[in-house]
Amino acid sequence: MPPRLPGWRASAARCGIVDLGSNSVRLVVFEGRGHNPQAIFNEKAVLGLGRGLQHSGRLNEQAIETALTVLSRYYALAQAMRADPLEVLATAAVRDAANGQEFIAALRQRMPGVPISVLSGEREAMYSAAGVLLGFPGADGILGDLGGGSLELVRLADGYAHEAASLPLGAIRLAERSGGEMPRARAIAEQELSRVPWITTGARRDLYLVGGAWRALARIHIAQTSYPLAIVHHYALGREEARDLAGVVTAASPRVLERMPGAPRKRLADLPFAALVLRRLLRATGASRVVFSANGLREGWYAGLLPAPIRAADPLLSAARELGEGWGRDPELPPALIAWLEPLFADAGPAARKLREAACWLSDIGAHDHPEYRAEQSFLRVLRQHGVGLDHHARAFLALVVATRYEAETNAPFIAPTRVLLDAATIRRAEALGAALGLAYTLCGGTPGLLAGASLTAGEGQLRLRLVGGSGLFAGESLQRRSEDLAAALGLKGVVEEG
Repeated sequence: MPPRLPGWRASAARCGIVDLGSNSVRLVVFEGRGHNPQAIFNEKAVLGLGRGLQHSGRLNEQAIETALTVLSRYYALAQAMRADPLEVLATAAVRDAANGQEFIAALRQRMPGVPISVLSGEREAMYSAAGVLLGFPGADGILGDLGGGSLELVRLADGYAHEAASLPLGAIRLAERSGGEMPRARAIAEQELSRVPWITTGARRDLYLVGGAWRALARIHIAQTSYPLAIVHHYALGREEARDLAGVVTAASPRVLERMPGAPRKRLADLPFAALVLRRLLRATGASRVVFSANGLREGWYAGLLPAPIRAADPLLSAARELGEGWGRDPELPPALIAWLEPLFADAGPAARKLREAACWLSDIGAHDHPEYRAEQSFLRVLRQHGVGLDHHARAFLALVVATRYEAETNAPFIAPTRVLLDAATIRRAEALGAALGLAYTLCGGTPGLLAGASLTAGEGQLRLRLVGGSGLFAGESLQRRSEDLAAALGLKGVVEEG
């Protein structure tokens, strides 16, 4: 990997968060302070601290010592990685258990000097909302964060968090409250959800799903449908698809669940109850679509460390810029490309303009790859890049643009996912933008200075490329071919003018 150019991240500082839940405990170490959280370490242990809490009122005694041992390891890891700040956030099980404070006291001895917060239900909900909004800045609907002990709900509107509620409907707790009986669990879920007066504001809007059990449902659906992108974040299902998936999982026996592709073995007992809550939540909200988020409480905590301008930045453009500055050759070229292409696509709307800007930032990320694999490597790097603001459509579009810029064959096997994720018109737009970027790089060799010696205009059925005399540019064979490819992609006749 090439050295990172200045500005790739706002800071290389590291920070760590321990999410101490009812079912699992997880340490995540983030690097940098950019809009897209870069997790360089992520380890989870399924401990079941909250199992039995409903009947005993106490944390699972058998899990406490194991939990303290795991958390001692997490403390040592975070210290070794120089994660500062490091904080522990404890949720439903610890706040509700009679021996919760006793456990926290023992934990303070294992993790000296580390802040440990036992979150209220509302504060937990707001952390989750901040994490979701980091990746979905225009979120509008209801957020549901399902853990082992509780379900947090937040009303999202116009990119802001409003009312919040915490219900005792976590997958473990619901199983224990219902005695494992599905009809009783259904009645409990309906009764609890009816206590939230604003839940019906989710009608015909999105339902944003956070939590490991719900992400497991998404992975099951991805595996069953042979979906071409194994990324849960931004994975979306229509209301009926989500309802059917939840119905199948709710009714499945443990043996059937075990054979389902993508089903995690450690969550098999919880999945039917998680699916039941989803189905009841769809009914209560009237949501038209579910959108899965990999962001939640931990990313919400991270968001609180960001300066306001970084937190408010567009996540798609932030991700593209970070990747482009890390792999490209000249950070001054993308802004020049954005301006150079504007006359050609001036009539595009705001969404298309943002994608074009992102494509310009990503357009040189294959510069350090082997020429024979440059198109494929760049395509996969963009399609699978880390970026909380990239939905699957944007990933596929930008990956195809970059592959086309590197002259990938249109029938290359690695491009196949775009045929599933994009419609024919969008594919044509991506190929036209990729051809325009390919022409730009043929002209300037990746330098903004030479790019200024050429201009593009489209009109009257022609694409005109004008080359300024004495600029170091000339109409050679490669440039003529690139110009013709772009003209064909736009349905125009190509004309090159020199002088």
